[in-house]
Amino acid sequence: MTEILFYHLTESKLEDALPPLLEKSLERGWKVVLQLAEAQACESLDEHLWTYRAESFLPHGLEDGPHAADQPILLTAGEGNGNGAEVRFVTGGAEPPPLDAYQRVVIMFDGYDAGQLERARGQWKRLKDAGHALTYWQQNADGRWMKKA
Repeated sequence: MTEILFYHLTESKLEDALPPLLEKSLERGWKVVLQLAEAQACESLDEHLWTYRAESFLPHGLEDGPHAADQPILLTAGEGNGNGAEVRFVTGGAEPPPLDAYQRVVIMFDGYDAGQLERARGQWKRLKDAGHALTYWQQNADGRWMKKA
């Protein structure tokens, strides 16, 4: 069964918290598809992932870009899995597609965005009611992830 993790951003922005989690996924040998709510958000994050740290970058591409199937991290605003990823990150208020094709699904949401918070609560309830095992992680004051449920 798919492992589903909820990550509640309370101390940092998505742009700061997401890259280390993506790096860990790649270190484990996983391909990732990263779903955002809008195509414009994909383009913005695309730029950020190339430059977020001076000494490195995260290899990735856009769903409609060249060689999408070969990308270790693929950004999308849709439900597709164009790179055959084992891990799906869902963020920015996006609604996840059916989850059976994935080993792990990470739903990240901004705790200061009322819409994202309510959407995440609804997703938690739906997935829990469907019988999925869920874990909930929240940032502490230092920005570290603490397992809460």
